[in-house]
Amino acid sequence: MYATNYHRASSVDEAVTLKTNAEDGKYVSGGMTLIPTMKQRLAAPSDLIDLRHVADMKGISVSGSRVRIGAATTHAEVAASGELARACPAICSLASHIGDPHVRHMGTIGGSIANNDPAADYPSAMVALGATIVTNRREIAADAFFTGLFETALDDGEIVTAVTFETPEKAAYSKFPNPASRYAMAGVFVAKATDGTVRVGVTGAGSNGVFRHAGMEQALAANWSAEALSSTSVDAADMLADIHGSADYRANLVKVMAKRAVAAA
Repeated sequence: MYATNYHRASSVDEAVTLKTNAEDGKYVSGGMTLIPTMKQRLAAPSDLIDLRHVADMKGISVSGSRVRIGAATTHAEVAASGELARACPAICSLASHIGDPHVRHMGTIGGSIANNDPAADYPSAMVALGATIVTNRREIAADAFFTGLFETALDDGEIVTAVTFETPEKAAYSKFPNPASRYAMAGVFVAKATDGTVRVGVTGAGSNGVFRHAGMEQALAANWSAEALSSTSVDAADMLADIHGSADYRANLVKVMAKRAVAAA
């Protein structure tokens, strides 16, 4: 790794100031992506600003039907939260299958969302739940937040501080994990809101990252059942293709995972 200056921020404002004053500063939370990238000498920030100890960015709260998860909350904390399990067990289940124990105890929901890896799990939950991404400057609807592979609507220096969403009536997540990395080769999060609105978020398979599947949403809105998805199709032209699976294979996986998620919900 290259030499870098480490800073432990105690507040969001302090973190912003530290980054502003740095030559080439980077925010780091769990460091699950940035630290390996630095070890491979593919990134060399002059300063690392650690967000893990910012109290306002940690914790989970459920107020009525509204859920708030602080961005510095780890995957393990999301998975183990009894309060969150009563409100939305699907997101607890999602978090419990991210990576391995080390990743789950270090990685954070905010870091995952801000990095927007095309095979990450949380982005599919955010779009399916119609979540709001809260930053130190504004609130961004999940549909507008994820803009492409590793790309988001975040401006330079902007920090994800929390995510919020309404408790769904039904929800579940199912993924086919890469056996080595446990990243999703295809992951589908389905959610039915209390007003009957259905949203389906797909990760790990799309050539442009996380996306919603309109055909599945329409089918499930009319008939919430796995069988209702039999008549839907997934366009292989929109899928990723790599050494782990062809576009056709991933298109099939999306449909299979969607059916499993609906059955689980």
